[in-house]
Amino acid sequence: MLKEEIIDCCKKLKLSRNLAEMAQTTDGQTHQEYLYKLLAAELKNREHGRSAKLINSAGFYSTKTFDGIRFDEITLPAGLTMESLKSLDFIREKKNIIMYGRTGTGKTMLSTALGVAACQKGIPVRFYRTATLVNQLSEAKKSGALGSILKKLNKASLIILDEWGYVPYDRTGAQLLFDYLCEIHEQKSIILNTNLEFSRWVNVLYDEQMTAALVGRLMHHCYLLLFPGENNRLRESSINELYRSIAPPAKNKEDNWHDH
Repeated sequence: MLKEEIIDCCKKLKLSRNLAEMAQTTDGQTHQEYLYKLLAAELKNREHGRSAKLINSAGFYSTKTFDGIRFDEITLPAGLTMESLKSLDFIREKKNIIMYGRTGTGKTMLSTALGVAACQKGIPVRFYRTATLVNQLSEAKKSGALGSILKKLNKASLIILDEWGYVPYDRTGAQLLFDYLCEIHEQKSIILNTNLEFSRWVNVLYDEQMTAALVGRLMHHCYLLLFPGENNRLRESSINELYRSIAPPAKNKEDNWHDH
């Protein structure tokens, strides 16, 4: 048996030890078929390891799948189907998703499932309670370590901000978060979960012009998903009315959220 020799070769070639095990049990009608099966199995093993690493480093509270999500209780905007949402087209298109609804309506569960699905496809994700990220940014600024946390954020293609506006934020951290979200506009996808309509986001960022600017950027290429509860009231309000309520008069824009 050449098992030890194969293990040594795998180590030198930076292949997994599992390849040595599979070499003992894999069958092939030709040498080429045998080699292909081994290499394909190694690739699958690497993909599994990479997705597991991405999931572990993403920061999810827990891992979720699409099983158990009540999609019939989620109102999708025009131009978005549940199939295209699950396929993660919005990440490739660098579009944002805002999930709006009362606490406990499934926003965190769906955003986590989307994040896990992204990791399984090799897409790096970072998941944060918004207050936690704001505090981390503020502390990093004070300690001179802001570059380190921004480097970690920049490795992700999808940023998920949960519980947006649930608690008051540190003003310095809120400014830093605003700066970062503006910086990655049209470069990364953001999923933002909130129970606050846009007119109340000024309570998060403390500045009307800054709030209007962020809403404008987030909604530029965005899908708004409505969850049960307050969705009827929000659906009856247009993005124009909500945007005008926080935007300076000269900054008003005519947007139709169902087209974004």
